Amino acid sequence: MTQADLFETWRKGFGPIVHSDETVARVHALASTAASGEEALYRTLIAADRLASASMWAVVHMTYARRVDLSGAPLPADAFKTTPEGHTGGSLNMVPAFVGYLAANVLSARTRAWLMGQGHSVAAIEAVNALTGDVSPAQRGRYDRSEAGLSRLVADFYSYAIAADGAAAVPLGSHAGPNTAGAISEGGYLGFAEVQYVHMPLPGESLVAFLSDGAFEEQRGSDWTPRWWRAEDSGFAIPVMILNGRRIEERAQIAQQGGAEWLADHLRLNGFDPFTIDGRDPAAFAWAILEAEQRLERFIADPGRRYPAPIPYVIAESVKGFGFPGAGTNAAHNLPLSGNPAFDDAARREFNAGAAALFVPADEIERAVETLAIHGAQDRPPESQHPLALRHPQSPALPDFDWSVAGDPPDCAMHALDRWFVRLVEANPAMRVRVGNPDELRSNHMGAALERLRHRVNNPETGVAEAIDGAVITALNEEAVAGAALANKAGLNLIVSYEAFAMKMLGGLRQEIVFARRQREIGHEPGWISVPLIVTSHTWENSKNEQSHQDPTIGEALLGEMSDTARVLFPVDANSAVAALRSVYQGRGQVACLIVSKRDMPHRLDEKAALQAVQAGAVHIEGATANADVQLVAIGAYQLEEALKAARRLTDTGLRPLVTMLIEPGRFRVPRDPIEHAFAADDAALAEFFPPNAPRVIATHTRPEPMLGLLRRLDGGPSKTIAHGYISRGGTLDVAGMLFANRSTWAHLVESAARLMNRPRDQFLSAAECAAIDGCGNPHDLINPCANRRTA
Repeated sequence: MTQADLFETWRKGFGPIVHSDETVARVHALASTAASGEEALYRTLIAADRLASASMWAVVHMTYARRVDLSGAPLPADAFKTTPEGHTGGSLNMVPAFVGYLAANVLSARTRAWLMGQGHSVAAIEAVNALTGDVSPAQRGRYDRSEAGLSRLVADFYSYAIAADGAAAVPLGSHAGPNTAGAISEGGYLGFAEVQYVHMPLPGESLVAFLSDGAFEEQRGSDWTPRWWRAEDSGFAIPVMILNGRRIEERAQIAQQGGAEWLADHLRLNGFDPFTIDGRDPAAFAWAILEAEQRLERFIADPGRRYPAPIPYVIAESVKGFGFPGAGTNAAHNLPLSGNPAFDDAARREFNAGAAALFVPADEIERAVETLAIHGAQDRPPESQHPLALRHPQSPALPDFDWSVAGDPPDCAMHALDRWFVRLVEANPAMRVRVGNPDELRSNHMGAALERLRHRVNNPETGVAEAIDGAVITALNEEAVAGAALANKAGLNLIVSYEAFAMKMLGGLRQEIVFARRQREIGHEPGWISVPLIVTSHTWENSKNEQSHQDPTIGEALLGEMSDTARVLFPVDANSAVAALRSVYQGRGQVACLIVSKRDMPHRLDEKAALQAVQAGAVHIEGATANADVQLVAIGAYQLEEALKAARRLTDTGLRPLVTMLIEPGRFRVPRDPIEHAFAADDAALAEFFPPNAPRVIATHTRPEPMLGLLRRLDGGPSKTIAHGYISRGGTLDVAGMLFANRSTWAHLVESAARLMNRPRDQFLSAAECAAIDGCGNPHDLINPCANRRTA
């Protein structure tokens, strides 16, 4: 065909895909500058129309059908699923977007990264990948564009197939997952892609982030993208919102407030450079991606550029479920037809008619794929191997630390972490750093890191630790600042928060943990350097700020995840805190929560003991395992101090207590699968630290009940094991008051030890101390145990 014939063939559209006058004009302008030439441009766009229509055809079959028929013949009743399922409308809307992204890569001979915030629209990606052949290793040989391969794809979708070991029996899920070729996030938590995408690409890379209008209501931190983007340390970040106007049961907020025009005004006020395209047309998406990059290139080339940069923002207007019956209705979100085609004749006719409008003959699909899948000729990787999908930065250089020694005055563990983290940054100058901080970093005793890295702002204030290129991302939005660190998978990251406020980060943290763990389960080890979350100003020392600030739930919640991927550590002093942080940066694909005191605490572990504790998960502080009468297990800094006080009282009466600091409880849990089994301590290590049959009193930073459940391997039952911890009592109290209110003072530990040894408590405690424990004395009688000490 001549160039004019090619243009006319494309302009006519295909199936439901129609090219608006605006899109035609934009493509015509692009043709005059296209590096690939006009003929290649139109061949690419013709192929994109056909691939998009075929992929939409596959999507509706994934929802409703058990098999496909590549002849295009209507499907009979027995070809349909008895229980159809699928986020059909969003997936249909994602097809033109993803195919347009492929076309942009072909036209520029460049493989961009991609991210999909609406992970429930995975059918779009899987359908396109199966047709193009760019599938994951687990899917290779199972899904392809043959009738058998596509039939397996549609039959596997929502098949709920389960293997003998409890794992999914098919490499296909309801959301983007590790078996989705090129996926880097599940996208199951709407809104987190929005706060992460700007921090993902490195200079020289380009990322297309597909976002949903529904997520706009979930997470408004995405409004700050222009606040954080810098050409000097970031690649192109191109947000593409699929504006279909509907959530699950009603119109999206954007639609209610004025649609695309209202959204564009809102985005301009927040520093974006928005423009609208036809979200039903792959050519419009291809043009938009190239246009967005050109706008960013013009900004970068401007010697007088100033921040914030006007970030191009693509608003892709569409109709929910475009291209199939039920489009634009609430039903389009999931099951757009009026009934189930397996049982309803009318619904079956409706499906077959809708599918016929999308049908593309096999030979035309073949030609379309040949036009688009030219990665070898263009010497570029396939989209499944985009840069963000292959993140594996070099291991960081871990600097030395000025380890504290016995006799040194008490020190703040947070100050120690601050000093070492600055050394870490300076030892790795080539690695991009992101510190996520929703609180006062200096108040949390990380002033050196703040001075070294600075808050990132557009207009620095004189005399304040701020800079245009600052690496500290600070906003009163926990999800947004945590997202900055979680997204920077090519560099070094740190999140610092009040313990109570970190709970607001949990959804984002869990999304990363779950995705990384599922990668491990299929043998695809995540390559990014583990990310530490330091929570301080914590439950026991944040007592002045009322009970809203006294919450150990973040550690408890993360201990519920698989401990090999979600680590939770309780350092007790400066040395153990630094040893714990060092161990995090030695890991890959983990999120690690460190619960750290910010007050000066005595040095309890020397360098050797601190490193051993982190390696093994526990260390003995005082006493011997061979002849211990009772074991006091401390999980947390203040808990260790109380345990040592209790041990002194017991020692004064002639007993032989063993005090053990448990820094990583997850190492001693009952492992739940082979991966966690390899991470957990074996029986010999368990016996080394926790003598069998020994009476045991546990003092934990957390609530006692979840910790007892976690430590079932060392729990000898109520007659052998008692746990003390946060029992949800608090208020405007000091540290001693918090310990007393939650029955976690040294005296409460002594009383429990006496009970386990069947000894009367008054052998160890004075009458005044017993009265204080019973709630009828003076709590201050327990603050200084030496004042009322008695010997047995």
